[in-house]
Amino acid sequence: MIIGGSASQKLAAKIAWELGETLCPMETHKFPDGERYIRIGGDVTENAVVIQSTGYPQDQNLIELFLILKTLKSMNLENVKVVIPYFGYGRQEKRFRKGESVSASVIAQLIEAAGASEFYSINLHENGICDFFDIPTYNISAMPRIADYIGERFENPLIVAPDKGALPFAKEISDLLKCDYDHLEKNRLSPDKVETKTKNLDVKGKETIIIDDIISTGGTIVNAANILRQHNADKVVVSCVHPVLVEDALLKIFTAGVNDVIATDTLRSDVSMISVAPLVAEALRK
Repeated sequence: MIIGGSASQKLAAKIAWELGETLCPMETHKFPDGERYIRIGGDVTENAVVIQSTGYPQDQNLIELFLILKTLKSMNLENVKVVIPYFGYGRQEKRFRKGESVSASVIAQLIEAAGASEFYSINLHENGICDFFDIPTYNISAMPRIADYIGERFENPLIVAPDKGALPFAKEISDLLKCDYDHLEKNRLSPDKVETKTKNLDVKGKETIIIDDIISTGGTIVNAANILRQHNADKVVVSCVHPVLVEDALLKIFTAGVNDVIATDTLRSDVSMISVAPLVAEALRK
């Protein structure tokens, strides 16, 4: 039985279709004071898969997830797998300053305590988040799906990481597509002057694909797009796994001369063109 939270209903339906499973009806609404109400309408007896992204509004989506998991636990289900395509509060996985909350650890403990028996996610911001769980965890890469999409539409793209942090994603896609990849690197020319350019390759006249795991404000992507345009790239396309896209991020990106933005459906957005449903279904079958 597949149960989709309100943040991931469409994706849950796709995963149910991929698995040939029933999509459980869910009743959920918000009371006038802001509190959540949920009711699981289907006949769930032994096993369930709960699918709920915990992006904005993070607190609301997390509370709904906890309510679903705890309700299933009270129904004495043997196995409750939870799929969180985008893991909210996942950016703080260690304490940098005294007194900081390690939010990723807190959320992991709450998910487990609520009743999850297995945890699945897509491109966690830090793989170390898996270590916060005592249940089996699976961090699925969306890069094969993104690579398929790019390969069907571009003949010989150059995959570009906007910084060193995104370099593993660029390499993974380039290995799948058998194409070149590079990353942008900052070189300090003087105390007050920094030059940012591609590390190894010339982008002139090439179709460039910027790849990252998360696009939030769009600042990093705008900087990368501007540099690629300055170096006469023929086309600049942006792709990411999680389209957080805060406020006017998309507007800023397109204003920087980007031809297109493509993302997966771990979060709902206008650019969520690539579905991770086949990847999740494959992982759940194992």
